[in-house]
Amino acid sequence: MNIDILNIEAEKTNRTFTFDSDLANFVPNDHSIYLAVKQFLAAQRSGTHKVKTRAEVKGASRKLHKQKGTGGSRKGNIRNPLYKGGGTVFGPKPHKYHLKVNKKEKDLARLSALSYKFKENKVIVLENLNFESPKTKIFTNFLNKTEIQNQIAILILDDFNDNVFLSSRNIPNLKTMHLADLNTYEITKASYVIFTEESAKIINGSDNLIHENHNLNI
Repeated sequence: MNIDILNIEAEKTNRTFTFDSDLANFVPNDHSIYLAVKQFLAAQRSGTHKVKTRAEVKGASRKLHKQKGTGGSRKGNIRNPLYKGGGTVFGPKPHKYHLKVNKKEKDLARLSALSYKFKENKVIVLENLNFESPKTKIFTNFLNKTEIQNQIAILILDDFNDNVFLSSRNIPNLKTMHLADLNTYEITKASYVIFTEESAKIINGSDNLIHENHNLNI
């Protein structure tokens, strides 16, 4: 699959990048995508929800009245859950929402999500970026000159570049991330995936992973 390489001015450079045919024609696994996205979203939850039990709320420990003979219900102290301001019974407690997904299945999900972008022609390859100083206007002009304007996009870098990150972080619909941090959720959330030449070469070099996942029967 050949994709035109663009420069930062959104102009064609008369060069193309050839993605591996197995990557472009990869058969996606929707269930793997579901599991990977579910795990990612679950991991974002802090799990710090908490209510006070009758042992933690304020109030005296004196028994309000004798156990029997009053004609009323049996009550303990003022911290009893039956009273306003009393403790909560069976309320939420802090816990983690971590879900386990096997590494191979997460790899399969990521490749499946990328394959959808290839099939929809939502993959763009940029010349390698080398900014001398942060300049948000450069990215704004690039987005305005392409169909990406007003759509969510992720820019994948092969290495950390402070000037590129600083230039793009104030653009609401553009998220710049390192290739190592690329995950299924970000791919599915974005309308467009933008690779630099170097990051595209690394993705293209994952042939062993592609062929290995072709044989997975999950």
